[in-house]
Amino acid sequence: MFADTRFGYLEGVRQVAALVLYPMQRAVQLPGEALAWVGAYFASKRVLADENAALRRDLVAHSLSSQEFSRLRDENTNLRALLQIQQRYPGSATAVEVLYTGRDPFSQKVFVNRGTNAGIEAGEAVIDELGVVGQVTRVFPNMAEVTLVTDKDHAVPVRVERSGVRSVYFGAGAGHPPELRFMAPTADIRPGDTLRTSGIDGTYPPGLAVAQVETVDRETGQVFARITVRPLSGADRSRYLLVLGQTAAQPPRPEAAVESDAAKKGARGKGRSGRR
Repeated sequence: MFADTRFGYLEGVRQVAALVLYPMQRAVQLPGEALAWVGAYFASKRVLADENAALRRDLVAHSLSSQEFSRLRDENTNLRALLQIQQRYPGSATAVEVLYTGRDPFSQKVFVNRGTNAGIEAGEAVIDELGVVGQVTRVFPNMAEVTLVTDKDHAVPVRVERSGVRSVYFGAGAGHPPELRFMAPTADIRPGDTLRTSGIDGTYPPGLAVAQVETVDRETGQVFARITVRPLSGADRSRYLLVLGQTAAQPPRPEAAVESDAAKKGARGKGRSGRR
């Protein structure tokens, strides 16, 4: 040991021994290194799986937030448009929200969240930011039934915006396009014409958009032309609507006054005949 320390006689022996024993050392270390590598692999895989799951959750959350943002943006746009329309009818327009549709598949009706408690009455017009949606047909304390313009029993007096020709818009029910009925084949109506309320019924204010002419078939072999139209309002998709009070429409017809005048004239006639 002294000679090796002083003169390094065994250095070559140690190198040869190390060279010979190295494969044995590696053979002994390999199982531990393999176990460590396998453990690290599964640990990294678990970390990647957790990170992937977290990213998926974030993606879903952001997707929901994006969808909510789009929905709120659309609602905000619709409400702004309704607010502008409401300013045209101060004190006579009530904003409502659609709750659900009617149960009868053969009728086109929706229910809104305002009723007699909000001053809504049967017969009032209902519109959205695009045009006429329908008419209030039944009223409850906190709810009202609205019959849509697409219903087969609904009719709206209209006027062709381009030519001024008056007609009546008739709904045709689900799956069928509405029509303009009882129009002569020579009527000045073309595809693409916009139909607006004429106001002569005393229910709808004049000038509201109703529909657009789709087809005009004058060669039907009948007395009247067949004219189909497309509603302009979002009757089947609008969530927020406006109910226009009676003050927004034309003044009511003086039917009672006419009847009273006729009664007075009849009484005068009887008096004269009695004198004779």
